[in-house]
Amino acid sequence: MDRIYLDHNATTPVDPEVVQAMLPHLAEGFGNASSAHSFGREAKVALENAREQIAAFIGCEPSEFYFTSGGTESDNMAVQGVARNLSSRKNHLIIGATEHHAVLEPAEYLANRGGFQLDVLPVDSDGFASPERLASLITDKTALISVMHGNNETGTIQDIAALTHAVREKGVLFHTDAVQSVGKVKVNVKDLGVDLLSLTAHKIYGPKGIGGLFIRQGVKLAPVFYGGSHEKKRRPGTENVAGAVALAKTLEIAGRRLEPDTKMLRELSDYFIDKVTTLIPDVALNGPRDRRVPQTVNLSFSGIEGESILLSLDMEGIACSSGSACTSGTTEPSHVLVAMNKPKVEAQGAIRFSLGRSTTKEQLDYVLEKLPPVVERLRAMSPVYQKAKS
Repeated sequence: MDRIYLDHNATTPVDPEVVQAMLPHLAEGFGNASSAHSFGREAKVALENAREQIAAFIGCEPSEFYFTSGGTESDNMAVQGVARNLSSRKNHLIIGATEHHAVLEPAEYLANRGGFQLDVLPVDSDGFASPERLASLITDKTALISVMHGNNETGTIQDIAALTHAVREKGVLFHTDAVQSVGKVKVNVKDLGVDLLSLTAHKIYGPKGIGGLFIRQGVKLAPVFYGGSHEKKRRPGTENVAGAVALAKTLEIAGRRLEPDTKMLRELSDYFIDKVTTLIPDVALNGPRDRRVPQTVNLSFSGIEGESILLSLDMEGIACSSGSACTSGTTEPSHVLVAMNKPKVEAQGAIRFSLGRSTTKEQLDYVLEKLPPVVERLRAMSPVYQKAKS
């Protein structure tokens, strides 16, 4: 069998329709959207058309959407931008315990060097945060709350609307990292009640290097970097017109495929979970069975290292992940699973299988053929597992 790719949460192949949409803006339509001549005006029209399409998809005004290079930049713009703008009056941040490092690290930087106090919102064993607990953490100095919508490791879909409702009267800005949920589940900024939302293209069959940030009208951000008046001086730099067009096309395709893709991925992931937990003992599903991004399956194989499973499966032509691609290479257990109070012996044995449009039942059956002997062999060499079973 050909190589099997089950790491779609890390990145996805670019849809051929998206490539075709980009090509004209990489060739004859190469103008700088900030230039006053006809080449620039044509590029500007394409840029603004893309902005309108994306804004309609997430339920905001075009003037509220800003192009960035991707999710990490968008998260940094939101966290650092709000904090720096309000630093003279407010110096308190609240972030979810299971955030991506693109939110965690800017918040920790502001706490360590920027004079901010940082509170981490805990989660339960499935990764859900309590609206009541969130409300209890807010002070009159709270500048920003940032809680992820769809978790990149477990797929847990946070009830952002309930969280924003619980703090609406507090006058605190709310950001959500929706990089792993936009285009995979229905996302509307008004329904969620958020002030800022991050998204990117390459998790949903678009190119790397293009993303965006929704900023509700009236919300002020200090610039994270400087160098031009692009994107209303909030994100300087020559606009990536081809990328913007690609992001708009990516979301258009995601919108029309949302229902069939969700149904297919839910059926495949449920099939895979049932088979793995039947064939292999001492396996635990991390995160909820139902309220999750449908293609994400995070399983803990007790008593062995996830990295060892990952490398063994790679030798069989199977690509998956032991967590976020941004933290690959570390032997520390996932901070997401630690925050969910998973025992260390389980957290260190976690593997994320993230399915995609190209995933088939036949591919999963191949994985189900190769995975049990890999786990059995590694456990036979594991003193931790042998001690636990003795």
